[in-house]
Amino acid sequence: MTTTAAEPARDVSESVDPCEPARVPLVVPATLASAKNKERLDSVDLLRGLVMVIMALDHVRDFVSNAHFDPTDLDRTTSALFATRFITHYCAPVFVFLAGTGAFISMARGKPKKELARFLLTRGLWLVLLEITVVRFGWSFTFDLHFFGLQVIWVLGWCMVFMAGIVFLPLRAIAVFGIATIVLHNLADSIHAKALGAWAPLWSYLHEFGIVALPNGTRIVIVYPLVPWIGVMAAGYAFGELLIVDPVRRRRRLAILGGALTLGFVVLRLANVYGDPHPWVPQPTTARSIMAFLACEKYPPSLAYLLMTLGPAILALAAFDGVKSTLARPFIAFGRVPLFYYVLHLPLIHVTAMVLAYFVYGHFVPQLVEGPFTGDLPKDYGYALPSVYAVWIACVLLLYPACRWFAGVKARRRDAWLSYL
Repeated sequence: MTTTAAEPARDVSESVDPCEPARVPLVVPATLASAKNKERLDSVDLLRGLVMVIMALDHVRDFVSNAHFDPTDLDRTTSALFATRFITHYCAPVFVFLAGTGAFISMARGKPKKELARFLLTRGLWLVLLEITVVRFGWSFTFDLHFFGLQVIWVLGWCMVFMAGIVFLPLRAIAVFGIATIVLHNLADSIHAKALGAWAPLWSYLHEFGIVALPNGTRIVIVYPLVPWIGVMAAGYAFGELLIVDPVRRRRRLAILGGALTLGFVVLRLANVYGDPHPWVPQPTTARSIMAFLACEKYPPSLAYLLMTLGPAILALAAFDGVKSTLARPFIAFGRVPLFYYVLHLPLIHVTAMVLAYFVYGHFVPQLVEGPFTGDLPKDYGYALPSVYAVWIACVLLLYPACRWFAGVKARRRDAWLSYL
């Protein structure tokens, strides 16, 4: 869901493979560097595409797993189920972080800041609209407008709106804001909406997972509060400066930064005094102690959670830099059309779960129409983890042709509307 960079026009009759590296000039302002970088950063698309694929695993698990409980609940989970949930923790931080990076690269390619700000504002509001309409319908095949879940597309949208206002600040100021928000926001963990009276809804929107009830009976579940996600996108924007240098320096910078953040997570978690609202407690077995150590708070993401995810993600960017493997091409294609992929994958998984239930049980499971979070699914509904993985792979394979086609469309054409999907 990163912003689409403005690129120079080219002959549309040129044969373009959306999964091949595109040679697009990266025009770097003189204030940032004096040279032009003609290498497209396929590593960014590859990382984004990889986490898109992993994200689908989590959503397939939501719809078809027979484990009707939180996979991070140490009293009920298994190592395999915990690991399945854990690897998907990388998705949201990478989405938001790279959205900021994409905005910076767009500016570095020559897009004026006023134009970039206007794009961020309009695309951000568009994402918010998609969350409460198309994405909502993907989760729940109903038109009942008395329940909304505000998730990652919603927070991406508002973060972009916020970025539209701060892109005019010096890059260092944006970096300081982003890092400070990430590092310091856990100081507010002791403040809870229920103690704020009439201000409670505002605090839920800002910094605490919660449910806001409107006078007409509508319930709004705020899964992704704005803080610290706005800091994550701002940090991602400033991070973009590290990418506009020669490949050798870039890989070295990314390896050092990614390693430092990952080590910082380990040290912070071992200290166990700050960075997550739930200090970890050693468990009876080594496996369960490891799970407790890694079970950091996501809603909203704690400092420990963000170090745990963004550190390895940046290390992955360093490892992916310059990769030309054929195996990487499908992930690059997914990474170039992230919103298109996101909008398609939810209804596909939802329909797949309903059809699968019909063939397995001999009838539709009516509760599935409203999605996996109603709490009304039959106790015997669902399938073991190997089946979850099989359905996930099938759904990703079904998504690939459409995403590859649309990546090709975006590579050949420069219609303004394409940057909004």
